[in-house]
Amino acid sequence: MNAPVLMYTTAVCPFCIRAKQLLKARGVSEIEEIRIDLDLERRDEMMQRTGRRTVPQIYIGATHVGGCDDLYALDAAGGLKPLLAAANP
Repeated sequence: MNAPVLMYTTAVCPFCIRAKQLLKARGVSEIEEIRIDLDLERRDEMMQRTGRRTVPQIYIGATHVGGCDDLYALDAAGGLKPLLAAANP
């Protein structure tokens, strides 16, 4: 079973789409999406949690991965699959 994946997104975000494609290619079947363009309070929550203003912001389990480029870098370094396979903390 994969660790839960949470992603802060907006409707028109090519980086969000790329991140979701990579996660699905790595076996993630469910992504909890929080649309910050629809809920400004959730945008504030994202900025408080991550210190960042851009989307996507991705959490795998309790680990903040970062954005799309961070996700691809993690995958290239061989760290994405083990993180996805890790048990929930």
